[in-house]
Amino acid sequence: MVILFKTAKLEKEFNESKQMVKRHGPHRAKLLQKRLFELRAATVMEDIFRLPQARCHELHGNRKGTLSVDLDHPFRLIFEPADEPIPTKPDGGLDWTKVTTIRILGIEDTHE
Repeated sequence: MVILFKTAKLEKEFNESKQMVKRHGPHRAKLLQKRLFELRAATVMEDIFRLPQARCHELHGNRKGTLSVDLDHPFRLIFEPADEPIPTKPDGGLDWTKVTTIRILGIEDTHE
């Protein structure tokens, strides 16, 4: 998959190991690197959905339109589909089999 970033600062933070460790600590940085590798290796979003350890799912409420994968509890990597137009199913839901580009928004505790 193609990975874009919300900001250039976020892109630098996620693509430079030293910055990642400084901002998130060694444990979360290692998990983040693993998730980024999995996302880059995937052909479509459905590939990530099938990884049980990632626990990928769409968010709801005020986070509708975004997705997340596990890092270290309670933190999750937050992203959104960035294909133009966003692929949808006939019922209006996101078509995971056609999402090939995502935009990373950040890391958050989605339970707050």
